[in-house]
Amino acid sequence: MVLRLSPFPNGFVSGLHAVGWALILPCFWFLDRLIAVCKSTTLERIKRPEQECYLYPLQVFFGSIIFFILFLVTAPVALLGFLIWVPLQAYRRPFSYHIETHLPLEGEARHNFEDGKATFGFATANLCLLPDSLARFNNLGHTQRRATLIGKCVAQSVSRPHIRIFIDSPSSCGNLSASSSLFHTTNSACYGATDKQTKPAVNDTSGSLEGEVLSANPNSHVVHVPCDDTEEQEIETAPPTATTVVNTNQNSNQHGEAGERSAPRVLHSQGPGERDGVPWEVSSLFPANVDILCLEEVFDKRAARKLKDALGPVLGHILYDVGVYACQMPPCCSSFKFLNSGLFLASRFPVLEAQYHCFPNSRGEDALAAKGLLCAKVLIGQNHKQEKVVGYFNCTHLHAPEGEGEIRCEQLNMVTVWIDEFQTSHRRPDEVVVFDVLCGDFNFDNCSPDDLREQNHNIFEEYIDPCRAGPGKEKPWVIGTLMEQPTMYEDDVITPENLQRTLETEELRRQYISPPVPAVGFPLVYPLPDEPWVGRRLDYILYRQHSIPKHYKTEIEEFTYITQLAGLTDHIPVGLRLRVCDCSAED
Repeated sequence: MVLRLSPFPNGFVSGLHAVGWALILPCFWFLDRLIAVCKSTTLERIKRPEQECYLYPLQVFFGSIIFFILFLVTAPVALLGFLIWVPLQAYRRPFSYHIETHLPLEGEARHNFEDGKATFGFATANLCLLPDSLARFNNLGHTQRRATLIGKCVAQSVSRPHIRIFIDSPSSCGNLSASSSLFHTTNSACYGATDKQTKPAVNDTSGSLEGEVLSANPNSHVVHVPCDDTEEQEIETAPPTATTVVNTNQNSNQHGEAGERSAPRVLHSQGPGERDGVPWEVSSLFPANVDILCLEEVFDKRAARKLKDALGPVLGHILYDVGVYACQMPPCCSSFKFLNSGLFLASRFPVLEAQYHCFPNSRGEDALAAKGLLCAKVLIGQNHKQEKVVGYFNCTHLHAPEGEGEIRCEQLNMVTVWIDEFQTSHRRPDEVVVFDVLCGDFNFDNCSPDDLREQNHNIFEEYIDPCRAGPGKEKPWVIGTLMEQPTMYEDDVITPENLQRTLETEELRRQYISPPVPAVGFPLVYPLPDEPWVGRRLDYILYRQHSIPKHYKTEIEEFTYITQLAGLTDHIPVGLRLRVCDCSAED
């Protein structure tokens, strides 16, 4: 089955919906600017002393008056558009699907599994791409500019070459680098710049990245590193055939003085990069081998389109504008929805089936958005028996307010039921499932006493959390993923490299990662003696073993904390790479 691209059943309904939204948009935009002009971010306040002292009060005064007048003028037109737009939501499928028409990597992304093994890369990030006025309450502004920067830097990172590093050692063999992949991609080595990193990013309202064009290698690199005392290295590459835009604002972590990329970090089988059997690292770039990317809080429609345009040429298959609007028939949603779910999925693999469910138990400000669960079934290729190989990928964003764990537990119950129903209804006898992944922003952590109920939920018996040692206890290498919003623009965390160094240092990490939430009426004692300081980890990537055939074995190849979006969001993205092996093919 091939998904329909448009969320509407025909072009007439789609066109009528576009007319209704076009009538609403001006009024909505003026209201957004009215609030945004009165709400500053920390970064804007830092830069304000450089301006004339009278400019900001004048900007707020006249800006408020002008946008308020324009809001009143366009309100009648918006009301007419609203009356057209609302009834059409009953005919709208709760997501849009985009397929890149010219995708040279699609043929390579379908692996035939003839050798009985494969690796798959997943990543998730909360981007806080709300309308600009609402994003400013999270100390983040310029939503459209951030969306452009995020899209460009993620696309360039995941499309850079895969570097495979082999180490000669009696105790290790084969590929130890998590940069290896079954899929060849084009080269790119860039990360996004924040307002504080470069002046052009501030002055350029389009959010474009200034850069230079370099030659790129579309094939994987193979690096041979001997373990004796010699310095011999062998590097095999194919002739460069493609070009890419590379941001000139990079430091020595990625480039030497001549502008060349430095050697990638190697994750050894025994060493500081692996504890408790899980290889891990803090990286200033998104992994080059991400196959499926899940984003949360992409609420803004224009921002979603910018991400779709940036990631489409790289990953090829996009589910965006996920969720319902307006009033829905019970028991789908409990109240009028002004915002969608904020979920956004980009995949190298074609999406065969997709289904969205809205949480009916949201309360407070969370009830204004259609938060829920998105389930997708993707086509990987064929195995050595010529069976169709598929994977299941699920992403969600749970209830946010602290102290309301019972709502999140109810939502986790719904998530497990909905996933099982989706897989039962779409499983085919001629298909082989090779992964079942659940990720997203769960809005609870595994160290806060206030989140004790969620920490003991049975979803962690169904799915494996690579970072979890047990209820309320993280593994010693784990790092929190929620940043303290007031200090997001400090020098220690404003660039990808600075944030990388901060996360690798526990004393610095304490200053910028949100601490655990104490239980009501009890003082917080954290960390316990002889335990590391972790902080709040809200972003999860879980996987399930028992839903795939017994002769398939899943191993963790790498877990990654990603600092590339420093200054662009208040969450730290995470990545997980799984190695799947068909043991029957080896017999």
